[in-house]
Amino acid sequence: MALFRQLSLAWKAALAAVTVFVSMIISRSYLAETLELRAWRWLFRLQLALFVNSLMLVGSLYIWHSIVSNLSHSQAGQSTCFRLWKLAVTVFLALAHSSFFTMLFLVAEEPCFFSLAAYSCLGAYVIMLFFLCILSGMEQAYQLLAWHRGRVVGSLDKSRKLVLRPALAVVVTTVLSVMGLLNAAQPPAVKTVAVPIHQLPPSMNNLKIVLLSDIHLGPTVGKTKMQLFVRMVNALEPDITVIVGDLSDSEASVLRTAVAPLGQLHSRLGTYFVTGNHEYYTSDVSNWFALLESLHVRPLHNENVKISAAGAQDGGGGAGEGDDWICLAGVDDIEADILHYSDHGMDLSKALGGCSPDHTTILLAHQPLAAKRALQERPDINLILSGHTHAGQLFPWNVAAYLLNPFFAGLYQVAEATFVYVSPGTAYYGIPMRLGSRAEITELILQCAP
Repeated sequence: MALFRQLSLAWKAALAAVTVFVSMIISRSYLAETLELRAWRWLFRLQLALFVNSLMLVGSLYIWHSIVSNLSHSQAGQSTCFRLWKLAVTVFLALAHSSFFTMLFLVAEEPCFFSLAAYSCLGAYVIMLFFLCILSGMEQAYQLLAWHRGRVVGSLDKSRKLVLRPALAVVVTTVLSVMGLLNAAQPPAVKTVAVPIHQLPPSMNNLKIVLLSDIHLGPTVGKTKMQLFVRMVNALEPDITVIVGDLSDSEASVLRTAVAPLGQLHSRLGTYFVTGNHEYYTSDVSNWFALLESLHVRPLHNENVKISAAGAQDGGGGAGEGDDWICLAGVDDIEADILHYSDHGMDLSKALGGCSPDHTTILLAHQPLAAKRALQERPDINLILSGHTHAGQLFPWNVAAYLLNPFFAGLYQVAEATFVYVSPGTAYYGIPMRLGSRAEITELILQCAP
């Protein structure tokens, strides 16, 4: 206990994060089957919010030290403006920390102002923390260079730095946050992509598939945005509409009215859905499947449908007479295996049962990593549609998303007859900002390969 008291606040926060993470593993292993489902969902989200906040506390201490504590040593530290500045930074950090708790209490048909404010502050927090780290690195490099040249950094330079650092941090964070908010507030861009498909039946040449992903209905995305997406999709007059996961961040009962506009989608050959990792975080997948089916959206739970120009049929046989059909398959998200979600998990063999290599095969798989695994097992797949990456959504996450995923965003030709398309997302997750990326509705035109 004496050793714990001697630890800095940052180390205590890190230790708290480890403790909460361990408690998440223990509760997942021993409490998931004993607690009532609703109680288990609430406990898991509470633990997740506490874990993230413990990690954020380390960053908050760094921000506070950089733009408040250091400033208190300057002449401005005794002024009324400085006290107001401390209050503003305190409110800013408190709102950022409260963002993940809104997932527990403030999810409804439409986002509430507090949720939008809290997640906007979270986005600004990420930008400010990254900028301060870069600025600190530049300062260290400057001091090392000055020392190497035998130059001593004067007290005037140090006093200027104490004032300039918070000023630069606020200006850069404000400018980038406003840019990100304005970008995310725009309707998603409609991107048309022609994909040459081998073995595509001539009767299905120029088949139009509209791709949606990562809508994330929850604290900051609600019914109004869903209505917008549906109007935009219907205007494209798709043959098929697919939603490749992360539709929601809460239970089906809470978001029933928010997702209702999906029932107005008009797709000649059907609308199809596969799970993303966030569906499993809700622990409510079965209820989501039932709700989507009531809205005429077909979940593909490690299964496929055969689609011809005339219509669709379950994967037991060909669609209609003859061989003029394609196989549209969907797999559960790979995170279902990690979470040990009962009766769920990626099962490619089951999903492609009855899909012949002699026919066009299109696979819906939420994560690009799942797309890579699928191609290793079945390189004959013609087209895989994924999402998950958000194209990074917010700088500097773009860099991490690029490095951590085998496919990042856009169209990839993996082999002569094999393509992967990764959607950058139709909305955003939590933070209502996009910086270095743009939300998208993708119109894929399948054409007979020469």
